[in-house]
Amino acid sequence: MNSVVMMGVAGCGKSSAGQVVAQALAMPMIEGDEFHPASNLEKMRQGLALTDADRTDWLTALGQALEQHPTGAVLTCSALKKNYRDRLRAHAPGLRFVFLDITNATAHQRVTARAGAHLFPPSLVDSQFATLESPVGEPGVLQVDATDSLTNLSDTVVEWIRQDLKKEPA
Repeated sequence: MNSVVMMGVAGCGKSSAGQVVAQALAMPMIEGDEFHPASNLEKMRQGLALTDADRTDWLTALGQALEQHPTGAVLTCSALKKNYRDRLRAHAPGLRFVFLDITNATAHQRVTARAGAHLFPPSLVDSQFATLESPVGEPGVLQVDATDSLTNLSDTVVEWIRQDLKKEPA
């Protein structure tokens, strides 16, 4: 399985980086936000943080979407907690995660700049950082600087995946 999740808090660039990586790897991209139920979208629009219970069906839907791409896909998903990542791994053995690491201040700037064009309000950025359980140290995780250029991010991620694939038994 060649799938990879572009993960991190709101404003880290999951969608932008995911599109570039998916294109570079000639893989389909699964936009995680498109799988949120209407109730989640409404909560976020109201500035209410999602709970674990709110994310349950969403994570299941994302896992099922990964299963529909057995040769691999690029998924954008915040995957803030280890148990969220483990749920996704259960659907896609060998799943890799690219952690787009960003500071709270930069995330706030980015989310504020896109306010109105995106469903996620700046008021929820702090809740994302409060929920985040760093994936650094988990197997199959690459930490990158989310403020790096999309070209550099893509090159780093593609090279990491290709090196990782060389290590897998045929």
